[in-house]
Formats: sequence, C-alpha cells, structure tokens
Amino acid sequence: MSPNNNAVEARGLVKRYGETTALAGIDLEVPTGTVTAVLGPNGAGKTTAVRILATLTDPDDGQATVAGFDVRTQGVEVRRRIGLAAQDATVDPLLTGRENLVMLGELHQYSRAHSRERAEELLHAFSLADASDKRTSAYSGGMRRRLDLAVSLVATPPVLFLDEPTTGLDPRSRTELWEVLRGLVADGTTLVLTTQYLEEADQLANEIIVIDKGRIIAQGTANQLKDGAGRASVVVHVTHASDLAAVEEVARRGSEEVHVDVHARRVSAKARGLSDMLAIGSALEATGIAIDDIGLSRPTLDDVFLHLTGHRAEELDDGTDGTDGDRRDEEEVATR
Repeated sequence: MSPNNNAVEARGLVKRYGETTALAGIDLEVPTGTVTAVLGPNGAGKTTAVRILATLTDPDDGQATVAGFDVRTQGVEVRRRIGLAAQDATVDPLLTGRENLVMLGELHQYSRAHSRERAEELLHAFSLADASDKRTSAYSGGMRRRLDLAVSLVATPPVLFLDEPTTGLDPRSRTELWEVLRGLVADGTTLVLTTQYLEEADQLANEIIVIDKGRIIAQGTANQLKDGAGRASVVVHVTHASDLAAVEEVARRGSEEVHVDVHARRVSAKARGLSDMLAIGSALEATGIAIDDIGLSRPTLDDVFLHLTGHRAEELDDGTDGTDGDRRDEEEVATR
C-alpha cells in the first residue's frame, strides 16, 4: 500500500476461527483526521476487524497499515500511535481513578508532573473529578466506562479505536463523550468506532461502513446511505381524521406510494423532494383542509439497516454488546 493521507488502510482482510469466517476479505480506508463508524449485526465481524487493526489479532490473509506501519510486521510502532478502548474495562480496580491515569501516563514515559496534569484534564473532561480519589472497584458501570475511555486518551494518540464506546452510558454521558470526541477529531485525531447506536454514527461519522457476515455490504456518508434506502416522503398530519381520505386523494395525484395511518391522523407519500412537498401543500391549501403539520421526511439510518439486512437496528440489542459473536468464535478456538 503506497503512502497517502489515510491513517488506516486494509486490503483483503480475512480471519477464520475453525469453520467460522469472521472476516471474508474486507477493504478499508480511513483518511487522517476523520471519523469512520462500523455498524453491523451481532457477530458481523466488527470487533475482529478492530482487533486486527490494533495488533491484538493476526489476520489469516490480507494486509493492513495504521499510521503508515504494517500491523503484522511493525506492531510495536503501530501500538505507539494508537489508543484503544475495548468493550471490557481495563482499569485496575484496586487503584483510584486518578492513580489509574497517572500510572498510564508514567508507562508512556511521561514525567510524574505531566502525568498528573494529563490525569486532571481527563478526569474533568469525563466528569470524574468528584470520584477521582475513589477506588474504581466502587465505580458504577458507566463511570468505569468513562474512565476506560479516558485511559485510552492519556497519550493523545493520533489514531483511536473505540469498540462500542458508549454502551452502558446514560444519554447525558453519551452526549458529553461525543463532544470530547469531536474535540479530538478537530485537533487531528483519526477515529474508528464500532457502535450499535445509529444516532452515534449519524452524529459523529464522516463515513459509515456496514458489515454483515464478515463482508462490507455498504459504505458511504450517512446521507448517501439514507438516499440508497429509498426516496423521501411528504408527511401530512391532518387536524380532523375525517379529512384523511381527501388528503390521501391529493397525495395520490403526485405519488404512486401513499400510506395512511388513521390512528396518527397521518398521510405519507413517497416524493422526489421539496418540490413535491410544496405541490402537495399548495393543493391542500386550495381545498381548505385543516392540517397540523406538513414536512419532508428522509430515510433514517434505521431504514438503511432494514433495507440492507432485513431487520431494524433495535433488533441488534439482544442483551449483548453487539459483537459477542466475534468473541465467542475466538473463545471457541482458544479452548481447542
């Protein structure tokens, strides 16, 4: 792979565990200073891909570079340039939050003073300052997750891998983490994250990759993927349910696909865009039909999942972390 502006590159990555193929030859390019989100059903291969790129697992075939270094032959150089927050917490439960961060700073050969300063920055950034002197064994699950993410940032790595970074966080903590990540990317950090939260990918990612059964089945920006899932819809909420039939008749003049939801007093019609919405709105105004609202609704990332995989994204949340299939494969091989 020739030098370019990509912080992460992979070509033809394959990983097998016995008769199970976790990765079936994926290609990946992540430009420096961008965010790439990897989505997919349980066991799709997301965690396996991250483990290979972080030099924790060797591929059976293919090649990959991170920050310009080969993950197979230059693992030490790769590890010096990455941060990794895996799904399992890696902090020492016998140490306090501050002690964990200072220790990691010193392991990175920072001075004691710099390690303490960096620890304070991260404790405040992740809203852990009030609990900084408590042993992490007393932390809640969400607090341990935030500390684990802070640990991955001690060395301000140029490339950061986050595996399900906000699983277990409450909405406020998740939003706070997003702000921290946006700040890192603004300063030049390259971010690769796996997530089961479609909103997270929508909020953060420059590019989204959808993996299923070890293969990339779609990739692009959030808007590109949404456009591929189908056309937008004009959605009309009528004031009186008795007007639904009349609104449906108006909508069918410009659309072959119209749906009526009597309970919600809503009519939706597939549309080409804003021009169709304006045309339907003008026609309704001419009839004098009272409406509460009219708008243009684009497909969501949930629609993308349904379109690509045949099920909605919420079906991914089955009580696991979203990638247990990858881990079970590895555990089975380890016990053979």
